[in-house]
This record gives sequence, structure tokens and C-alpha cells, in this order.
Amino acid sequence: MIAQPDVPSGLTPQEYLDWEARQEYRYEYIDGEIIAMTGGTIPHDDIVDNDIAHNDLALNFYRALYPHLRQRGCRANVSDVKVEDSKNERYFYPDLVVTCDAEDLQAQTSVKHPTVIVEVLSPSTAAGDRSTKLKCYRQIPTVQEYVLVDSQSMTVELYRRGDEGRMWGYAQYEAGERFRLESLDFELELSVLYEGVNLNQ
Repeated sequence: MIAQPDVPSGLTPQEYLDWEARQEYRYEYIDGEIIAMTGGTIPHDDIVDNDIAHNDLALNFYRALYPHLRQRGCRANVSDVKVEDSKNERYFYPDLVVTCDAEDLQAQTSVKHPTVIVEVLSPSTAAGDRSTKLKCYRQIPTVQEYVLVDSQSMTVELYRRGDEGRMWGYAQYEAGERFRLESLDFELELSVLYEGVNLNQ
């Protein structure tokens, strides 16, 4: 295993960008804190993530969305594209991000105007995805929906921005159901999202 570099502290956003560009692994930057992404971290004995299920769910979501997005002039990226919240100087690597913004469609380094953000929950990330990430993503003006996909049970949680912009709705979906992304006029059955995914740990 290749040793990871020591993660510096107290970096400005620009210093983080300069530092991260030289790293082998990906790191998020949230309110001055640099956070190593899952897959770039050393696993702890008390936390075991199902990385294969995590990856399969993100890819299944992408495959289902792709033909629909092409018709709408939108784009989806899986895990390796940085989302930039320039207003709050935060940088994220969500498991899936969808943008329909003309500037983003031409961008080479980051998405600045995401419409939908998806995170696949795992034991080591679920708490942060439901709290810190939820708070941060809701502050990005263009985000209309935030989707949490459970990698241990057939469950999807959906947060949707309300008409007033500040109020957010919440819904949970389980096996046998389908959910709808209103911002993309897209529906997906959970059976399709979880097809071929081994939820057993």
C-alpha cells in the first residue's frame, strides 16, 4: 500500500487547490478542513465499507440517467469530478453529479452549477452525508435535489428544494418503489438502481 501524505491544516482555498492538484488521492475541502475521500483512506478495523456495492450503485444510477440526460443537454459525472461551491469556498467529490448549465458543460476542472447531487451511503460516510454534506449542498443555489442511496439496504432518501427556495422536502423510498427527480423529469425504480448489487457484507 502506498503511504498517503500528511494532510496539512490551515490552508486557504487556493492553497488547498494547489496542494490537492499534486496528490495521488482526492480530497474535499469543507470550511477549511481537508478530508480524504473514501478509497483514498486507510480502512479501520471497526468500519468496513462495501466498496463494490458503492461503486455499482453509482454506476447503475449513471447508466440509467445517461440516455435521458443526452436528450436534455445535461451531463452526469461519477465521483471523479470536483463540485465547486465558490460562494462558500468549498470543494466536493460527490458520487454522482448532474449539471445542465452551459458553463459546466464546457468546463474541464469542476462543476460550479450542479442540479442534482447523489451520495451513496456507506458506514463510514453516512453520518456526514446526512448532516454536513446536506447542510453544504443545500447552500449551493443551483442544487434542486440531493439523493442518498443506501449501500446496505434497498433504500433511497430524497431531499428536494421547495418553491420558496429555503424549504426542503424529504421522502424515503424502499424496495418495490420508484422515485422521481422533478428537476430532470426522470423516474427510476429501485429494482433497476440496485440490479446486480450485492448488499451482503
